[in-house]
Amino acid sequence: MNWPYELLIGWRYTRAGRAGRRNRFISFISGVSMLGIALGVAALIIVLSVMNGFQKEVRGRMLSVIAHVELFDAQGNALPDWHATAAEARKNPEVIGAAPFVAAQALVARGDEMRGALVRGISPAEEATVTDLAAQRKATFAKLQPGQWGIVLGVELARQLGVHEGDKVTIVAPGGQITPAGVVPRLKQFTVVGTFDSGHYEYDSALTLIHVDDAARLFRTDGPTGVQLRLKNVDDAREVAWQLQSSFGQQLVVRDWTRTNRNWFDAVQIEKRLMFIILTLIVAVAAFNLVSTLVMTVTDKQADIAILRTLGASPRSIMSIFVVQGAAAGVIGTLAGTLLGLVVAFNIDVIVPFIERMLNTTFLPSSVYLISRMPSDPQRGDIVPIVVISLLLAFVATLYPSWRASRVNPAEALRYE
Repeated sequence: MNWPYELLIGWRYTRAGRAGRRNRFISFISGVSMLGIALGVAALIIVLSVMNGFQKEVRGRMLSVIAHVELFDAQGNALPDWHATAAEARKNPEVIGAAPFVAAQALVARGDEMRGALVRGISPAEEATVTDLAAQRKATFAKLQPGQWGIVLGVELARQLGVHEGDKVTIVAPGGQITPAGVVPRLKQFTVVGTFDSGHYEYDSALTLIHVDDAARLFRTDGPTGVQLRLKNVDDAREVAWQLQSSFGQQLVVRDWTRTNRNWFDAVQIEKRLMFIILTLIVAVAAFNLVSTLVMTVTDKQADIAILRTLGASPRSIMSIFVVQGAAAGVIGTLAGTLLGLVVAFNIDVIVPFIERMLNTTFLPSSVYLISRMPSDPQRGDIVPIVVISLLLAFVATLYPSWRASRVNPAEALRYE
């Protein structure tokens, strides 16, 4: 094939340069630049993949306890007919499960110990179609029978209160009741029928579950105050919530899981963006090392440039030669870094335990962290921008040295040759 001579000469400059000591040094600097780009790209891919893995793990544990979408009355009143509301919501093809609930803040007490908690009233049968926790702990949740005042506690809350299955706890409901003696808090004693461990500290330490009928009587709501929904695709929660809000109008408030846990969701997104920016600067520094490499190459190759100019090469062709040289270094470094990053990201569950065994240490002790293994979830939406940005930075770094090469005066360059 008749390749353009600019491409051939540029590629030759990229891989050649070992004949003299000066050329060997330039080749070394070029190799360091490619290595820097490769390590920067690999670090970006690995870090973002690990962050995606942690996000996926935490989100999975979170969504094993809570529903994808909630429908509830804005005033906290009971729904006139939750079955009708659930049936209307199921008309959306994304909705695959629905269950009633009553939720309110209360105090859980045993002896001198007292903790604030979210008391959620559920229907065990329907709840299993909405949350993974209820589906996995059917035997425990089946003990929640209306009128028997049973309660299921998170393991951390049970540990803090020092209770076990069969013990009694007291729920102090907000509001109280007015008596001739004044306002008396509403108290109700419950029997602990089981505990659950979701792997998420926030819920294990501050969530209690009782039967929906018991919750309605305790909080005087005359029935369920909302409906929980499960979706086919959790990532479509915002869109489905918007569709349901349009369908129900102002009658109900529709809230998806990203708004229920908005602080966590926003914090993760901001942290990921900041990490992307910080690590991109590493790639930028490595890419702009190409500037010094190309400037040195242009200085070293002035005689070659002058000869090409006298043979009829245009300034544009000279510029193209050095753009090819710099771009080739950027492409090689980016592809090598992408390959290295993907290999590490897809095998991090093997690499990290190997390093832990070599160093005789544990990076994520299970006694301290909720997740004791290093998760990884490489996503195309992260990798493609990384590759594009790296290539773009490498190309931009070649522009000034290439323009400088195109401005070399042949007569001046050959005067002392």
